[in-house]
Amino acid sequence: MSTPRNLVTPISLGVAVVCAAWALYATQHRAAPGSGAPAAAQSRGGGQPAHVTLAPVRRENVSQKIEALGNARANESVDVSSKSSNIVTAVRFRDGETVKRGQVLVQLDDAQVRADVAAAEAAVTESQSQYDRSRELLSTQVLSKSSFEQLEATLKANRARLAAANARLEDTVIRAPFTGRVGLRRVSVGTLISPGAVITTLDDTSVIKLDFSVPENFLATLRNGLSVRATAPAFPGRSFAGKVASIDSRVDLATRSVTVRALLANEDGALRPGMFLNVSLANDERQALIIPEEALTPEAERQFVFVVANEKAERREVRIGNRRPGSVEVVSGLEAGEQVIVEGTQKVRDGAAVRVAQKTSSLLPGPLEAASHEASASPASLRQ
Repeated sequence: MSTPRNLVTPISLGVAVVCAAWALYATQHRAAPGSGAPAAAQSRGGGQPAHVTLAPVRRENVSQKIEALGNARANESVDVSSKSSNIVTAVRFRDGETVKRGQVLVQLDDAQVRADVAAAEAAVTESQSQYDRSRELLSTQVLSKSSFEQLEATLKANRARLAAANARLEDTVIRAPFTGRVGLRRVSVGTLISPGAVITTLDDTSVIKLDFSVPENFLATLRNGLSVRATAPAFPGRSFAGKVASIDSRVDLATRSVTVRALLANEDGALRPGMFLNVSLANDERQALIIPEEALTPEAERQFVFVVANEKAERREVRIGNRRPGSVEVVSGLEAGEQVIVEGTQKVRDGAAVRVAQKTSSLLPGPLEAASHEASASPASLRQ
């Protein structure tokens, strides 16, 4: 039979083991200083509010800007030449002179042609006289009908020869087909010119046609009447305004672009045909919501922002559109006037309290011009 002294040792050992186990458990599950319920509240966003910077969601006029290179062409342009070989007898214009429609530019030798006209007129007069007499004889049946018809045909043929002679006489006088500016004179008095030889050039530059190419993916937004602004290296600091007048009916198979023609006013004649111009075309003008690009927090292919209301941050998914340096268009997910966080997004969680350190009033550095927002699109295929 065990004595009481023998039982004390196992009991003591058991108590010691239980105490050691309890001490180990208490040590592992002891709350750190300053933690506990406040830590849980802090993990739920109830701790010290994060300092953030806000910017408003603004509604602005946005447009997509297409940049291209274009070539200037005259509104009307022609190479002045002769229809036949002849000798120049007079030149009635000066180099670079502005001429009116119908004004005589060059006079050719017309001696032979005038003689042909005189002969044709005499033949017509004789034929007309015979025709008149035969008509009287036909009424009395002295002349047969077949003879009368032959005289009538001769009269018509002589009249045709007279008209042809007068046309050749008219061709000896070369006139301006429209009002414009002539180029350099390439003939002198006494020059024997051949058909098609260029005497001078004539251009109507009161309006300049500007042709440029635009990629086919912009075709849906192109239309007549869009505003165009062009600049020329020859006139630094100056721009020329115009509008789209027409769009080609075909897309080029090689470049996958369509040719657009704009008309530019050129009252002072500064622009010349053949000049190289930089073109800027603003299209797809509309109202849109704009936010700073810093407000976006991307997650894979999705975009999120933090909206602040009643000093609480709300994480919200948005769909974006066009971008430009510093700002981005929001297609859905926000309303105009809401405040989004642009600085401090890394310290904020959904539903957490925030403290506004600063509010920005503009989206871009410096003043906005006419509250406009443009997304530039200038692919290399625009360079022709």
